[in-house]
Amino acid sequence: MAIAHFRCIAEATDLPIIAFQYPLATGQGYPPDTLLKLLDAIPQIRAIKDWTNNVQLHEWQVRTLQSRPHPVNVLSTHSSWLFASLVLGCKGLLSGAGSVIADLQTKLFRAVQANDLAGAKAINDRIYPLARAFYADPFVDMHNRMKEALVLLGQLPCAAVRPPLVKLDSDEIARIRMALVEAGLLGPDARASRAA
Repeated sequence: MAIAHFRCIAEATDLPIIAFQYPLATGQGYPPDTLLKLLDAIPQIRAIKDWTNNVQLHEWQVRTLQSRPHPVNVLSTHSSWLFASLVLGCKGLLSGAGSVIADLQTKLFRAVQANDLAGAKAINDRIYPLARAFYADPFVDMHNRMKEALVLLGQLPCAAVRPPLVKLDSDEIARIRMALVEAGLLGPDARASRAA
């Protein structure tokens, strides 16, 4: 089914394709053998967006896919542990948190690529409080939290949500504000009233 689906897409365009690799436990991820068959059958797949959430499988994919005769880039979407993921050798990242901290993620990626692990660790120390805030339980609220961060930063006028999601409470918004302060993106004296 997966091969037929991607073949249909590949026949409709000559653009390179990125396949989304979900955690195997969801039933939506591709086991290693299936993934290799898919890449052999559809050479237009040039990258995977890796969200396996399994460090061993993630490393296998980085090592195996990027060393193929026609390499397939692994793009990390492990935003809650991005530093570790990039150090394993990912060729890029696709991250929801990039809507808020693209500049920090870019600096982190460049530092890792330059093998400046001390610099990368310092950048990761700024990202860490935000990753903890955005990807806390319940996980389903991650994008709601990012919207609230953008409101606090003056980038969005409001953090509208669609049902069945609900607006975050004031305590949660205060935690997001504190994470922005810890990351150095918001001054400690910034108006807390934006969180209301």
